[in-house]
Amino acid sequence: MSECCDVVVVGAGMVGAAFACAATAGGLQVRVLDNVAPQPANGRGEYDLRVSAITRASQRLFQNLGAWETMAGLRVSPFREMHVWDAGGRGAIHFDSAEVGEPTLGHIVENRVVQTALLQRLAELDPSALQTPVRIVRLAVEPGQVRVELDKGEALSAGLVVGADGANSLVRREAGIAIRGWSYDQRALVATVRPEKHHRETAWQRFLPGGPLAFLPLGDGRCSIVWSTNPEHAQQLLDLEEDAFRQALAEAFDHRLGVIEHCGPRAAFPLRLQHSLRYVAPRLALIGDAAHTVHPLAGQGVNLGLLDAAALAEVLKQARSRGRAPGALETLRRYERWRKGENLASMAVMDGFKRLFGTGAAPVRLLRNLGLQAFDAAAPLKNAIIRRAMGLSGDLPALCRSGGAPEQSPARAGRSGTETQQF
Repeated sequence: MSECCDVVVVGAGMVGAAFACAATAGGLQVRVLDNVAPQPANGRGEYDLRVSAITRASQRLFQNLGAWETMAGLRVSPFREMHVWDAGGRGAIHFDSAEVGEPTLGHIVENRVVQTALLQRLAELDPSALQTPVRIVRLAVEPGQVRVELDKGEALSAGLVVGADGANSLVRREAGIAIRGWSYDQRALVATVRPEKHHRETAWQRFLPGGPLAFLPLGDGRCSIVWSTNPEHAQQLLDLEEDAFRQALAEAFDHRLGVIEHCGPRAAFPLRLQHSLRYVAPRLALIGDAAHTVHPLAGQGVNLGLLDAAALAEVLKQARSRGRAPGALETLRRYERWRKGENLASMAVMDGFKRLFGTGAAPVRLLRNLGLQAFDAAAPLKNAIIRRAMGLSGDLPALCRSGGAPEQSPARAGRSGTETQQF
C-alpha cells in the first residue's frame, strides 16, 4: 500500500508536532510518523520528570496554533522572576517580568503536556495525520518526491521529509548529514521536589563548580530541579537514600528555599553540544534536536526547535503560495539561512556560559562576579537581553508573534514518481 502527501514528519515530539500543526493549518497535507505511541497527559498526579521552560515566543506559537488553551487546561506553571547567582562569589542577577512590561517571563510545562495538546490540535486539523507506532526501514529520493517505506510493508510518497526525530536522528543519518560537537562530560539529574519555602513563581539557578543547579517553579509549590554535574557525582546522587539526597540538594542550593521536604523519583541523562553541518538536503529538512542540541543551563533547547518549526512552516507556506514544491532545495535553503545563524549564536552563548562558570581559577571567579554585578546594574542592557531570550524581539517567524495565527486552507495531495536514488 502506498499513500501520497506533501510532507512526512519523522518524530511526534513537541517540535515535530508543532511543525505538523503549522504546516497542516498552512494548507499542506502532512503525515507524522513515530515508532512510539504517545502517552497522553492528564494534568493530574505527579509531574513528569522532563519539563521545559517555555518562552513567550513559544507560548505565542501555541496560542496561534490553537493549542495553548489545552495546555493551560492540563497544567502550566508561570514564572515571573529569575534569580541567578554564583556559588564562587557574590555575583548575582535578578530578572523581573515587570521590568520589561510583561506578566511573566515564561512558563514551566511538562513535555508530555505540550505534546498532548499539539497532537490533539493536529487531530482536529487532520484526523489521519498521526501514524504510530511505525518504524521506517528505508528512505529514498525519487524524481519529484521522497519515498518512505515502513516496517509493515506500507509506504508514503511525499514532496518533503522533515526530521524531527531527536539528537540521534535516523533521518539525518540516512541523508548522510554530518554533525559536529562534543560531550560536556556532565549528566543532568532531574527530579520533582517540595521545598520548605514557596518558590514565589521564581526560577532559581545557582552556578556550582561542577555545573548549574536550577529550581523551576511548578504550580502547586513544588519545583522541578535540573542539576548538571559530572557523571561520577550524578551517579552518587542517584544512589543516595532520599533523606541524604534531600540534604545534599538543600546544601548545594545554599538553603535558598529552606529544607527539601520531599523528593520524587530521580533520573539523569548525558549532556552534549551537537550541531548539524547542514539543515537541509534535496527534499529533506532537519528541525529541533535533529539539527542542534545545547546545554540546558538557560532552558533554550526546545524553544530554538520550536522557532525552527515555525520558520520552516512559514517558508513552505510562502513557497506554496508561489506554486513551488515544498522539497525544492532553493526553498529549504531559505529556512536554513534563517535559522542556522540564530541557532549557532545561541549555542555559542550557552557554551560560553558553561565554560565561564565551570572554571574555579581565582582571577576568573573575580572577573565573573564583577561582571555579574555590573550586568545586573545595567538595566537597559539587561532588559534588552531578557526580551531577546523571551522571544519578544529578534527575527521571529510570524507564528511566534502576536496576531500570527495561520489561515487554514485545504491540504493538497503530493506527487509521485518512479525512478529511485538511495540517500
